[in-house]
Amino acid sequence: MRLSNLADYAVVTMCAAARHCGGGRVSASELARETALPAPTVQKIVSKLSGAGLLRSERGAKGGLQLGRPAAAITLTDIVEAVEGPIALTACVDETKADCSLHDSCSVKPHWPLVNEAMRGALSEITLDRLARLPAAAVPTPELISTMEPA
Repeated sequence: MRLSNLADYAVVTMCAAARHCGGGRVSASELARETALPAPTVQKIVSKLSGAGLLRSERGAKGGLQLGRPAAAITLTDIVEAVEGPIALTACVDETKADCSLHDSCSVKPHWPLVNEAMRGALSEITLDRLARLPAAAVPTPELISTMEPA
């Protein structure tokens, strides 16, 4: 499975927004600068994320964007589905899209919902607060330096 660029960018945008959640609101243009994503792309993503309730927008002098709920309550599933729609690894899971030539005789089709649910469950285990944490800087500690010095 590969995320679309838009879903990937939505995760990046939400991580940047989450890092601001304690410091008030942030504008879409600030998110675009911080993430190095094109402003129109961020606007499109913000619109989708707001529509899904993951971001909340407020107008005015003290306006801007903020998370729609705590970062610990937003999962990777929430973000991906806000942009891509329901997670489905194959089209045959959606009964309205019966365009597969094996549709009527496929022995695997009954199992795809289980596979999709497993994928969804795995993505639901990953929360935005976990994704938004910046990795610790790789600064050598004095203990590590002493083990690297020649004897």
